Parts: sequence; C-alpha cells; structure tokens
Amino acid sequence: MDIPDSNQKFPLENYDRLCFLKNVIKNPNIIVGDYTYYDDFENVENFEKNVKYHFDFIRDKLNIGKFCMIASDVTFIMNGANHLSDAISTYPFAIFGKDWSNAMEGKEYPKKKDTIVGNDVWIGYGATIMPGITIGDGAVVATKSVVTKDVAPYAIVGGNPAKEIRKRFADQEIDELLKLAWWNWPIEKITSCVQDLTGKSILKLKKYL
Repeated sequence: MDIPDSNQKFPLENYDRLCFLKNVIKNPNIIVGDYTYYDDFENVENFEKNVKYHFDFIRDKLNIGKFCMIASDVTFIMNGANHLSDAISTYPFAIFGKDWSNAMEGKEYPKKKDTIVGNDVWIGYGATIMPGITIGDGAVVATKSVVTKDVAPYAIVGGNPAKEIRKRFADQEIDELLKLAWWNWPIEKITSCVQDLTGKSILKLKKYL
C-alpha cells in the first residue's frame, strides 16, 4: 500500500498552501488529529494566528479530530475574549493592575468549556467558531458562518448566527455512522475502503467490520 503520510507537512507535491495541520501546530493547547488538513491562501502558519484570544493562563484547549477539512480564514474565538456581560461595565480593569488590580476580587470572567471539533468535519472559508463550541462528527459548517451553538453530528449549518440547514443522513443512518467511527480504524483498513467512503452506501461500509 502507498498511503499518504500523516506526518508529512505538505502532502501535495509542489503545493505549500495545504498542510496536514498537526505538523505546523506549536501551541500545546491546540490538539489536532491525523490527516486533518488546513488550506490557506497565503501561509499555513496563519492557522495559529486565527485562533484568537488563546491565552496560556486561561488553559482552554482547541481539540480538532481526524480527517477534518479547514478552509482559509477560519477563525476560532477562544475564552480569553470573554468579558463580564452581567456587570455594570464590561471593561477588564483588573488586567491593567496598579490600583485596578483588585477589580475582580471575588469574581471570575465568564469561561466556557474547551472548543471541540469532531472527526470528518468540513469548515468552510471564513467561518467563525465562538468559545466552547462542540462541532459533532461529520458536520459541515458553511462559508462565512458564525457558530454560536453546538453543532449536531452530520448536520449542515450556515448563517450568522449559524442554524441547522439539514442533516446529511437520516437519524438512524447517523447512529450507524457514529458507531462505525471509521476515522478510528487502522489507516490500512481505511485505505482499503476509500471507494466506499466516497460512496453513499453505509451497508457497503459495514462489510469492513
């Protein structure tokens, strides 16, 4: 078998604007699975620049699964962007120290959970993912969408704020696909069934179990 190498930075010959993303990430709080790729019109190093307000002291993580497709200018807004929205002022006085250093005594800035992108997720050009969002396996996020709520597995969402447009499969088929979790199969097994992974029959995929 001649299988693409998930540890190769640029898997397309003579093309350096698409990378297997895990090989360019330096931030330990960004975790990316095998074969997830990122395409950038300018420079693949832009990915971490597009993960905004990701401060080490907050310790929130961006987890991205395997076999995801992330287009240029996709932005992840992390928890560091949050301000007090239920106080009289949203201004972050305490971060500037001095006589303002005790402004947050007995209080906390709002913090949501980690941001999680499942497996086999397609995120279109210019989409924005807000803090603490979970995007389910097999989901599609349309171009320029602003995702403010969790996205169900195998749902297609779009708009600002993003809303579900439709499901890619019937509910029973989605359950079957989530149980199959083909992205966790050995890469040799995945390679042997790529014809069926690019087809429409879940039944054909089941023969590999």
